[in-house]
Amino acid sequence: MDPTTQALRFAPKFAALGHEARLSIVRCLLSSHPDGMVVGEIQATLDIPPSTLSHHLDALQREGLVTVTREGKFLRYRADAVGLKDLLAFLYTECCTRSRLVPVSALKGARS
Repeated sequence: MDPTTQALRFAPKFAALGHEARLSIVRCLLSSHPDGMVVGEIQATLDIPPSTLSHHLDALQREGLVTVTREGKFLRYRADAVGLKDLLAFLYTECCTRSRLVPVSALKGARS
């Protein structure tokens, strides 16, 4: 995939992470990986109003940065490890593999 196409693919993902609350949500979910957290746990941890939290979780899910599964009446969110690895691989491919700071083999399995 050419660099312009890649940039167009990843720009919305970075935009989603560009909001302080969304970045906090992803970090919170990473700290509970792989189990994730139900919405009430995220809300209690980050003190984000429920309607605002729902909006942010939807944006993160839409960009492939978190996943959601229903557990009875609860929704459990998890950091999407593959989606986040893809995001890091996009950055590392350009800057770190040329200088050999990150071995190319570390990026295998990421979708580009």
